[in-house]
Amino acid sequence: MSAGKLLGIDHGIKRIGVAVCDASQLVARELTIINRKSKIEDFARLNHIAAEQNVIGIIVGLPSDLDAPPDIHTQADTVRLWVERYKEITALPIVFWDEQLTSVDALEIARQKRRKVTDPIDDLAARLILQSYLDALRDGLAVPPDQAL
Repeated sequence: MSAGKLLGIDHGIKRIGVAVCDASQLVARELTIINRKSKIEDFARLNHIAAEQNVIGIIVGLPSDLDAPPDIHTQADTVRLWVERYKEITALPIVFWDEQLTSVDALEIARQKRRKVTDPIDDLAARLILQSYLDALRDGLAVPPDQAL
């Protein structure tokens, strides 16, 4: 895997949290929150951010749906479909990463940063997803984006 910045995404119904890491892929930091408009506008904004940050890959948090009955549409299904649509207009490799417990941890970070209880935490969740991926990548437990299917 070549070094380079990665974008972390926490996909939500109303907002998309965005984080980025340094080029050496050691540390993730929150970047922004995109208030959802349309897929076209959201994808254009993400592509603009990716180009601006010179990223080489995208890590998208995937909710766990292990407890869901097979005939029920889950949030994970929604994220998978969204990524399939996004892949149609980006050349960057995209990797799914488990986002389990990121919202709980993001709330704790928000409290430490003295954010208001009503402030969105999607950017912090994206940071946690990306940092978890980076840690696993260093430990050999994750596939680099350029080797993803």
